[in-house]
Amino acid sequence: MKLNAAVNRLSGARNNVQNGTSFLEVQDGVLEGVGRIVTRMAELKGLGSQDPMKSSQDIESYNLEFRDLQRQLYDMSQMTFNGASLFANFANDGTTESVFRSASTNHTISIHTSTRGAQGTKISLHKSALLAALTMTNDSAKTAVKFSSSTHTGTGKAGSSDVISFAASVSNKTWNLDSVSMGVFQKALENISFLRAQVGGSMSRLSFAADSLSVQQTNIRAALGRIEDVNIAEESSNLSKYSILTQAAASMVAQANSTNDVALMLLR
Repeated sequence: MKLNAAVNRLSGARNNVQNGTSFLEVQDGVLEGVGRIVTRMAELKGLGSQDPMKSSQDIESYNLEFRDLQRQLYDMSQMTFNGASLFANFANDGTTESVFRSASTNHTISIHTSTRGAQGTKISLHKSALLAALTMTNDSAKTAVKFSSSTHTGTGKAGSSDVISFAASVSNKTWNLDSVSMGVFQKALENISFLRAQVGGSMSRLSFAADSLSVQQTNIRAALGRIEDVNIAEESSNLSKYSILTQAAASMVAQANSTNDVALMLLR
């Protein structure tokens, strides 16, 4: 029956939406962790670069943690969910450079929210540009940059790009405390908050889509139930009718057999 097929398709669409919600929840959890790391890096900057009472050994210990956290940030930017990367870490030209914003389809995941599959409605989930949120100018000042341009690219310590990420894939690309300005971390936190707001907006859309699919599925199941109930009532009526006819026929045969016995008794 077509209604059964529609229910199955709606169930598949709901599963897609639930998977998309799980993707965003994992993404948001990673971004929350990144925010805590950046906050800690800002604390280390204050302790190691702005406190004249710290000894050289204290500063070096802060530097070690500071560099380790940069590598941790890069590792988090490479995380995946069920084989799909959580973050947009590739530029339009296919290089492994960070980008601020991009319309490339490689940076989105489409969640189909109707029974028509790819031909129906969909919600595009953005892979957050995490490395681009952790950027600074590639000059002696190492200051924060605006989180809106799609022309600035770069990762690591090497290269000629005008904007680079302070998340580092290897130790020799990490920065010391005195090489980065405090404003970089404040801007990075603002960027991460912006990315989390994007995630929240997508989760809201998926939530409404899930509610809509749930209502549709409930209504179609109700319609299917009404149709099946009508069929059951009709068949139950037929069963009762044929049962009565069978019993009447059996009674008539029994009476006919009884009449033959009476006739035989008279002949005797």
